[in-house]
Amino acid sequence: MAGMMLRSAAFNDHTMIPRRYSHEAGDVSPPLEWSEAPSGTAELALLCEDPDAPTGTFTHWLVTGIPADSDHLDAGVDLGDRHVGRNDFGQRGYGGPHPPAGDDPHRYFFRLYALAEPSGLAGGFSADDLRRAIEGKVLASGTLVGTYGR
Repeated sequence: MAGMMLRSAAFNDHTMIPRRYSHEAGDVSPPLEWSEAPSGTAELALLCEDPDAPTGTFTHWLVTGIPADSDHLDAGVDLGDRHVGRNDFGQRGYGGPHPPAGDDPHRYFFRLYALAEPSGLAGGFSADDLRRAIEGKVLASGTLVGTYGR
């Protein structure tokens, strides 16, 4: 599997995510940009999770159907409901970082996947649905890790 570069103009890898992109500040998704997807990519998918949550991995954002020729998502992008999954806040779309007050900063893994075939998922899917749908279809991926504490 090939690698893709995933980055953000809002924060660097393994640095603090600005409060503007947190749950307490209104759930504005951060801007993301990435390197060109490999030849044969049918679509891109995005998953953001916090593995440090006290109850286990917490899903913050799930997106499929990102065009293969795209190279970014703007901050606060409205992706509609068609290709957006349900986060662990129980909502579709981006739910920003919101670790328990007093916890050490949590890590937020943004993972972008270049898929050889469409995921076939409709809006409202879960992280487990996404993992099953992309199994065996990933041509390349990239990861960006941000941190956040309150």
